[in-house]
Amino acid sequence: MNLRLRENPWRLMLAVNVAVVIGVFLYKITREPYVPYIHLVVDYHFGFTKRALIGAIVGLFFSKVPVWLVFALSGAVWLITSGLFIKLFQRTFGLDEEHLPLFVLMAGSPFFLKNFMHTLGHFDIYGCALAIGLLLVPARSVAFVILAALGSIILLLIHHIHLLMYVPTIAVIVVLRYYLVQCLSALNVAIGIAALAAIGILFVAAQFYGSIGVPQDVFVDYLKGRMADPTRTNLLSFAYIWYQPLPQEIRDTWERMPSNILGVPVFALLIWLHAPLWRYFADLIRALAEDMHRCIVIAGLVAVSFGYLIMFGIVFDYSRWVSNWAVCMFLILHAVKTLPASQAVPSLATDNPKTTLLGWIVTLIPRVGIVRPF
Repeated sequence: MNLRLRENPWRLMLAVNVAVVIGVFLYKITREPYVPYIHLVVDYHFGFTKRALIGAIVGLFFSKVPVWLVFALSGAVWLITSGLFIKLFQRTFGLDEEHLPLFVLMAGSPFFLKNFMHTLGHFDIYGCALAIGLLLVPARSVAFVILAALGSIILLLIHHIHLLMYVPTIAVIVVLRYYLVQCLSALNVAIGIAALAAIGILFVAAQFYGSIGVPQDVFVDYLKGRMADPTRTNLLSFAYIWYQPLPQEIRDTWERMPSNILGVPVFALLIWLHAPLWRYFADLIRALAEDMHRCIVIAGLVAVSFGYLIMFGIVFDYSRWVSNWAVCMFLILHAVKTLPASQAVPSLATDNPKTTLLGWIVTLIPRVGIVRPF
């Protein structure tokens, strides 16, 4: 066993990544879940409300919401997402020795599962889980487009920022898995346009008409009534975000910009640590058999990245945005791998010293964070 680990350290990296995830979880459950908890107690009591879907569903099962539910629910979603990704990787590449470096640089990335563990209870992972699911289910009929649209609508009801965070990636997956494979018809084009229109209308409704219509103290009093322990009023300190208009969010972001922008070199370094993975992705794109496919993939990557650039100017949770951008790149890579290629692209070498060193560095970084790096 020791000889196998010395010959192929990527197996040991997997074990270390599991240990790091457990450590991040043990740290996370000692922290107060401010934003995650309030999302479990906000529902549609005062009418249509942004960010209220999860709380409304929780209300069907819990009249009083305990704090431990944050970790139980989000932990279950994390486990499901991890299992789905392992299944996706197995289907796309195979869980063999040849593809271990690729698997470690994705699954063990501080951008991905480890950071989702650090942001346990936040809504980002729901978009990731839906995107992975769409990469796993068959895409042989227009029902795939409808499924993606319905999933995107649910994401917007969970949090409308998914319009920029995961909906563009879902759209790219639909284009690559369905529209590039099936012939365009009046029906599937019309359904695609209708889906985009419905998603856009819902976003406008959530962003501009989803605020609470009663005074904040009335809103907070109602939330206290849904708490299993109403004395922990500190967990409701973020109630103001249901009253904060978009211009105020943008002002807050730009006021913090001088200090938060200092993290950009760190983000750039973290992205560079995945250089072997990005080179492999570029080789996949170059190897595509159709020039049109190559152009569409590149346009999709630009569109997804532009969405995250907009988020940088609106909301200041920069570590989360960079991490989710990287996850979107990982998922689109899987979609690109399914397209016809003119030649096979070799996987990352297991015995390359530089790749191995970068794999160890990526493995040992526990997470990226929420706002500032680390």
